Amino acid sequence: MAVRSPILNVMVGAAEKASRTLKRDFGEVENLQVSRKGTNDFVTAADTRTEKTLQYELAKARPAFGFIMEESGVVEGEDKNRTWIIDPIDGTTNFIHGIPHFAISIALMEYGELVAGLVYNPVFDEMFLAEKGQGATCNNRRLRVSSRIELSESVLATGIPHYGRGDHPSFLTQLTAAMSQTAGVRRFGSAALDLAYVAAGRFDGFWETGLKSWDIAAGILLVKEAGGFITEIDGKGDCLNGGSVLASNPRLHKPLSNLLTGKKTERLRAR
Repeated sequence: MAVRSPILNVMVGAAEKASRTLKRDFGEVENLQVSRKGTNDFVTAADTRTEKTLQYELAKARPAFGFIMEESGVVEGEDKNRTWIIDPIDGTTNFIHGIPHFAISIALMEYGELVAGLVYNPVFDEMFLAEKGQGATCNNRRLRVSSRIELSESVLATGIPHYGRGDHPSFLTQLTAAMSQTAGVRRFGSAALDLAYVAAGRFDGFWETGLKSWDIAAGILLVKEAGGFITEIDGKGDCLNGGSVLASNPRLHKPLSNLLTGKKTERLRAR
């Protein structure tokens, strides 16, 4: 992907435009007006403003496309076969607490299939990009998932259900299993970046439940285009709308699925 396609150029331009005010807002995070949207689910003025900028820039370039957005919901387009899927700030809780780990996430779906994805952390200026059949990059560097084959050497990422969210006992069972068999488990607070880090080989795997399409759409394509596997936790199904996600390199995927679902985990060796 030395030369970006027109569609990726549109996505990058929108993300860069939106990130200018987002970085400024982050620098003044203590002064932001913060309101609640449900239990422990925050919306900031920056969240709404970022989404509006992304929508405007993307619609300006591709006016017929529809939208699925975290804050504004579904906006039908004249072209029923092409839809942008947007999360303006994935990791909003990190953002409003001054933690520099959050991202803009944009994906394009055509005829029901993800064809382009972007995850951008504006604080560290890391731009993760993927296009179907063209691979994945971070700041123009080609990405590949990790090559580890032993669970005992693997570092995983996850999302921990918090107050008012998720099945805590079920998660603790999964976490206990993962802790007993791996080199470590991390919780960073942004599913989009967790998936980007799997694509980059920084994490060997990632799992979480209760996610929405805008949290993971771009990350799904990043993982696939970096040579990884991504499904629901049980190893089956459509993780974009299925409610759970498990991403890893191809050699670890089945052992991780077995581990997290309580099946007997086979010891995996190179073949």
